[in-house]
Amino acid sequence: MNSGTLLTAIFLLITTLSSVAQEVVTVDSTGVVKNKAEDSVMVAVKKADSIKPFKRYKAEGVSAVVGEYVILDSDIDKSYLEMKQQGLDIKNISRCQLVGKLMEDKLYAHHAKIDSVIVSDAQINQQLSQQMDYMISELGSEEKVVEYYRKDNIAQLRQELFEVNKTIQLASEMQRKVVEDVEVTPEEVREFFFSIPEEDRPVFGAEVEVAQIVIEPEVTEKARQDVIDRLNEIRRDIVENGASFATKAVLYSKDPGSSSKGGLYKGIQKKSPLAKEFIETAFSLQEGEVSEPFETEFGFHILMVDKVKGQELDVRHILLLPDVAQATIDKARAKIDSVRTKVVSGELSFEDAAMKYSDEKETRFSGGQLVNPVSGDTRFELTKMDPALSAQVYNLKANEVSKVYSDRDRTGKTKFKFLTVTRRYEEHTAEFSKDYEKIKELALKQKQVKTIEEWQDEKISETYVKVNEDYQDCEFSSDWVKK
Repeated sequence: MNSGTLLTAIFLLITTLSSVAQEVVTVDSTGVVKNKAEDSVMVAVKKADSIKPFKRYKAEGVSAVVGEYVILDSDIDKSYLEMKQQGLDIKNISRCQLVGKLMEDKLYAHHAKIDSVIVSDAQINQQLSQQMDYMISELGSEEKVVEYYRKDNIAQLRQELFEVNKTIQLASEMQRKVVEDVEVTPEEVREFFFSIPEEDRPVFGAEVEVAQIVIEPEVTEKARQDVIDRLNEIRRDIVENGASFATKAVLYSKDPGSSSKGGLYKGIQKKSPLAKEFIETAFSLQEGEVSEPFETEFGFHILMVDKVKGQELDVRHILLLPDVAQATIDKARAKIDSVRTKVVSGELSFEDAAMKYSDEKETRFSGGQLVNPVSGDTRFELTKMDPALSAQVYNLKANEVSKVYSDRDRTGKTKFKFLTVTRRYEEHTAEFSKDYEKIKELALKQKQVKTIEEWQDEKISETYVKVNEDYQDCEFSSDWVKK
């Protein structure tokens, strides 16, 4: 593999997995797709599995065995079905590729068990609850989900999905473990970069660093009390009159993520990524108990514990938002216009204005500087930014200030903002000093690829692997048939 081809492969690994690799990586034996936001290390294989047309296969039977895991022909069929259901193009994905990827996943899971890698059942159950909720919302009912997966009942489906999810998590943890100690030295980064011919060096897209000032319409004490009174009224009807909490949530809750499900959130744990006040209230209640109204950054809630499952809770909640009068909205708009005028005139720097006036706690003390949630740094590639944000900054020069615009969060609250580009990086061919961190990441990925290749070669040689004769002629990326 020449240096240009190698660089391209590694660079694509950083920015996005190739469509075949990504689609195949995320499919397991029941067609369930892994969470794409899952924090696992995904590494490339030495070469793409052959896409040679598959000429014959049984309707059912064993396709391969890896350690204690069996891969059925139907597992491959289900993988195709799931990808097709998602609208993915499957015409260039062969059965060879799918069985190769499934074997790779099972190899990781098999050695995760040997190495005593632990994945808690509570973690799997929480993920399973989220999956089931999503599938039910998409297909309409538990019965339709059961029918889609061709199972006899929901319990059978949940058990199978539990085992599949556990295998996926074990494989993911094993992948992470294989590369967790891989590091690159500055000299290795330098050698990596200067081994690439100039004409083959990557081109990095235009990037910006962005800061913002946010002003929210003030919520009056009267509006706060009105919403608390309304929640108390709903609570009394539930507690004293036996009204259905779920029905009240469907009718009144302003939470778009749960209102249609009767306010239900399943598998809540103390470490779940929810508002601190929400978690504290949930774990202070007994099963069936309804909380008093309480406030989070999202609004005002009442909450009921629907079911206690060990260290997990199923809860229902109702979210209401205080009414904001037009006069209050107009006041907030006048305030942010005044702040912008001071910044544009030079009376205040953008950074000082953010610290003094911005209502956004997460950014005000850093001068309004935004952090890219994907990379963790302050750079945003223009072509990959949130479209709403990109539209505001795309044509801004460095230190230029945008116009004021209104924005709504997921609960529907209105905010006013204006932005500035604190630094702009135009599209350019990679430079060692200017792009050191990106180059370091590429060099690290190359080293991780090599580590994974070596690990797979070693583990395949010492693991029981049996590949059905129908797949013996596949050109796998690893030596599964031990030729």
